[in-house]
Amino acid sequence: MKKILIVTMIGVFMISCKNSESEKTSLNLKYPTTKKVDTVTNYFGTEVKDPYRWLEDDRSKETADWVSAQNEVTFNYLTKIPYREELKNRLEKLWNHEKIGSPFKEGEYTYFYKNNGLQNQHVLYRFKGNEEPEVFLDPNTFSEDGTTSLGGLSFSKDGNTIAYAISEGGSDWRKIIIMDAVSKEINEDTLLDVKFSGLSWKGNEGIYYSSYEKPKGSELSAKTDQHRLFYHKLGTSQKEDIIIFGDKQKRRYVGGGVTEDGKYLIISASVSTSGNELYIKDLSNPNSAIIPIITNFDYDTSVIDNDEDTLLLLTNLDAPNKRVVKVNAKNPTPENWIDIISETNNVLNVTTASKSIFANYMVDAVSQVQQYDYNGTLIREIKLPGIGTVGGFNGKSTDELIYYSFTNYTTPGSIYSFKPANGESKLYVKPAIDFNSDNFESTQVFYTSKDGTKIPMIISYKKGTELNGKNPTILYGYGGFNISLTPSFSIANAVWMEQGGIYAVPNLRGGGEYGKAWHDAGTKQQKQNVFDDFIAAAEYLIENNYTSSGYLAIRGGSNGGLLVGATMTQRPSLMKVALPAVGVMDMLRYHTFTAGAGWAYDYGTSEDSKEMFEYLKGYSPVHNVKEGVEYPATMVTTGDHDDRVVPAHSFKFAAELQAKQSGSNATLIRIETNAGHGAGTPVSKTIEQYADIFGFTLYNMGYKELPSKTNVKG
Repeated sequence: MKKILIVTMIGVFMISCKNSESEKTSLNLKYPTTKKVDTVTNYFGTEVKDPYRWLEDDRSKETADWVSAQNEVTFNYLTKIPYREELKNRLEKLWNHEKIGSPFKEGEYTYFYKNNGLQNQHVLYRFKGNEEPEVFLDPNTFSEDGTTSLGGLSFSKDGNTIAYAISEGGSDWRKIIIMDAVSKEINEDTLLDVKFSGLSWKGNEGIYYSSYEKPKGSELSAKTDQHRLFYHKLGTSQKEDIIIFGDKQKRRYVGGGVTEDGKYLIISASVSTSGNELYIKDLSNPNSAIIPIITNFDYDTSVIDNDEDTLLLLTNLDAPNKRVVKVNAKNPTPENWIDIISETNNVLNVTTASKSIFANYMVDAVSQVQQYDYNGTLIREIKLPGIGTVGGFNGKSTDELIYYSFTNYTTPGSIYSFKPANGESKLYVKPAIDFNSDNFESTQVFYTSKDGTKIPMIISYKKGTELNGKNPTILYGYGGFNISLTPSFSIANAVWMEQGGIYAVPNLRGGGEYGKAWHDAGTKQQKQNVFDDFIAAAEYLIENNYTSSGYLAIRGGSNGGLLVGATMTQRPSLMKVALPAVGVMDMLRYHTFTAGAGWAYDYGTSEDSKEMFEYLKGYSPVHNVKEGVEYPATMVTTGDHDDRVVPAHSFKFAAELQAKQSGSNATLIRIETNAGHGAGTPVSKTIEQYADIFGFTLYNMGYKELPSKTNVKG
């Protein structure tokens, strides 16, 4: 995220002494006047006003001036919080430790990522044999302010050439740079305008990548609807790149990857974020056709590896919690599939390395891992360092040593080495962080939602915390897109808990913690289940004296921002503070921006039917802010260059709140300029943002000093 520019407010957005219905004073706050326009859309006979639609124009001077005006008010407020710098200093101190990633081998070199502590971006190092590591790629040199990040990379088969993507200002639009990995010299023109793309090599000859045509309107907000897979041959111009898939078939998301042995190209295509078609092409035969494996969007299926002509696939077809099957590549359709790891009661995800399948089962949101051979024979159950989340267990078929990570809410992430041949596991890297995990604890509870469904929640806090209803608490949720919230350590949350704060994470419906049925139970006209689950989590924390409404903050980002927006408009007195980040707030128009139409599996759209329109309007945060209601203290956060969930969502929601808030609670919007959805955010800006979020939260709970220093509130 880029540096905030605080400028003088001008034009129609000036803070005026004149009377205005959208100008309110609270805690000495005077909000900028936000003009209204007479924009009305008719949905199935119902006219819906959209007075702030002009804020959707991210290229207009008016919108830029509004952003500057809002930021001036917000940052003037935040600078008055007495312990803002104290929080920032503690975050910096805790953040300032060396972070090292798992090593991986490409060609003659071994590579690994490292951050010395407060570097804005992780640096990619490499070494050969017993040589000292050298810097290979340093994203901190890509831009002066650290906002250009490394967005993925891939090495050629021999490891001598690398293709890497960069993201500027957090944008989903990327540039691909191709470089000689030995000499570190860039050897051809940069590939431009690449979006939502993996990078996969065809031997040493060229790469497959995916993108859309650049939209005619704003590249930050205009709809992108037809994704295509390209092949770029080294030494040729991007204009000569061949369209492999997606030219005649209109798909919103298309990806292509080459199997490790280089024999097959696997193509996945989808129209939404759930369900995909799957195709295969034999690269050993230049004239081979693209053969379908799955030709509908009803299920999620991927090729995880191959053994000669035998494909291994992970699928939820006839297995909502997923299974692993094998099939001959010449006859790859489902009627020929043979189970090798059958479905269980727990959700399955898999990785491969050393010709082994590592089955990572999610059991009430925590990891259990088993190792299988390619025939589905169990080799061993892997003993993990504790109860938490593991990642990794992946590598090449020839790797004799692989790595995995372990973490939970109170344990900083450590890396372990693992020998697939004998199951030997050793600690490889443990972070030297100024945080004593022994002083903190996590407990998992199961509470009952509105319709009787049992929902798990993990609550983390300092040992000895008195359950007296007066603990500052952040309730964090997501609940969508089959995404699972599993225990992981966060430096920011560690600082929150050091202050005596409680951090609670429920596993809401809409997520993937219990498979496809759990996901589907929080989609379309069952979306209210997600909000009910979140509300019930808050009620559980209050009823069991972890906290009370005066000490409760709710937080979430993206789909989680929608969760916060819907919850605070449905139950405004339930919490003291609301922290919606980069949220989907206008449910009637979300599908008209960038790739938003691809979210329809989870949401449905206002164009689907009258019933779907009415359901969406019933919870859409922008459309449910009401006059005369006292809403919690709110700080909306977004980036003005977010091209995934466009900032207009947050702009319009903040404008509605400022116009209609009846109480004295602060209603602010914090807008990072030249920043996107969050990927590649510089460490320095992340620290500043958390200091502001925690400072705003505690200040509005009434704390004059940090809770770790005093129990006295203002």
